[in-house]
Amino acid sequence: MTRKEHKRLRIPAGRAPCRIWGEGIEETALRQMENACSLPISVKGALMPDAHQGYGLPIGGVLATRGAVIPYAVGVDIACRMKMTVLDLPVSTLEDDVNRLKTALARETQFGIGATFRNRREHEVMDEDWSFSATVRNLKDKAWSQLGTSGSGNHFAEFGVLTLDKPDLGLEAGTYLALLSHSGSRGAGNMIATHYSKLAMKLRPELPKHLQHLAWLDLDSAEGKEYWKAMELMGRYAAANHELIHTHIARNLGVDVLLDVENHHNFAWKETHNGEEVVVHRKGATPAGKKAVGIIPGSMASTGFIVRGKGEPDSLHSASHGAGRRMSRTAAKKQFTWEDLHALLKERNVTLLSAGLDEVPMAYKDIETVMAHQADLVQVIARFDPRLVRMARAGERPED
Repeated sequence: MTRKEHKRLRIPAGRAPCRIWGEGIEETALRQMENACSLPISVKGALMPDAHQGYGLPIGGVLATRGAVIPYAVGVDIACRMKMTVLDLPVSTLEDDVNRLKTALARETQFGIGATFRNRREHEVMDEDWSFSATVRNLKDKAWSQLGTSGSGNHFAEFGVLTLDKPDLGLEAGTYLALLSHSGSRGAGNMIATHYSKLAMKLRPELPKHLQHLAWLDLDSAEGKEYWKAMELMGRYAAANHELIHTHIARNLGVDVLLDVENHHNFAWKETHNGEEVVVHRKGATPAGKKAVGIIPGSMASTGFIVRGKGEPDSLHSASHGAGRRMSRTAAKKQFTWEDLHALLKERNVTLLSAGLDEVPMAYKDIETVMAHQADLVQVIARFDPRLVRMARAGERPED
């Protein structure tokens, strides 16, 4: 879709403008974006090509607000993020010594609700101030018990092949063995999101039912300042989870790290757009400021990409955070079988260690199409093809 073809949502006169990237986005996601742009605090919106229905703001929704933050527009998995580490191991390890990689994933990752390590992992984020609110203070022990673990749903840790067609990111052109992970702030982030979302709704009783999940906290209020501090702490906590996963796997393998790349989604940033400071919520959307490097994954058997942002003003310097679901988890489990999945994995040379049937690649949009729809938002630097994938076991309740 060209820039001229980008659609506008039906926003009431005098409300925030919004632009859509992509096509065929489900009606419920479009209505959610319309609702968000009709708020009196909204300044501008954008909808990414991986968009689908969420709570409050749709997944793939970007919203700039004035002087306020919307907990449900950040999301329940605060600061969910991607991290890729390029390892000093030959790509042939995926064929010649794959059991070594399987062992590292088995020993150094834990997935699902309640996942913990027998011996708690250590990180300086646990030495930070967790006492600034009763809610956060009461979650510190839970957060520490889950430190270095991954969630359920679409969260993963996987080895694959990174391909650079030309030198970039400090690497020569060629193929590399890389580790890619996707997870967030675990149970602590979810409970913080839930608490402050309910608080925001309580403080905005005048909002009609269809806008309740878009209730906001004023940034100059005690509640707004407290949520913002909690959100930023969860950002550092989520980053610590990924750091520990990648550090322990590299240590288990006894190899050096050649490159680290990472980025948040499900977060809010104070940014300046059109000369005004605003709060930019990116719920399932990747920051794509000019020259900013980020990661946009596909599915367990689809290509992902390292990208460099182009700083498109109409997208509020954002891009998609992945391929995006094209059907619900329930629909995927009804429509596809394990035989369907295994046939596709064999075709694409992917070994799956664990996952649920609701995460089959066929339940997701085509990542190549999604990338084509946002060619004006990001430049592709490199491609990543998964080969050895670990996710939460079937039956786990999704956290994403």
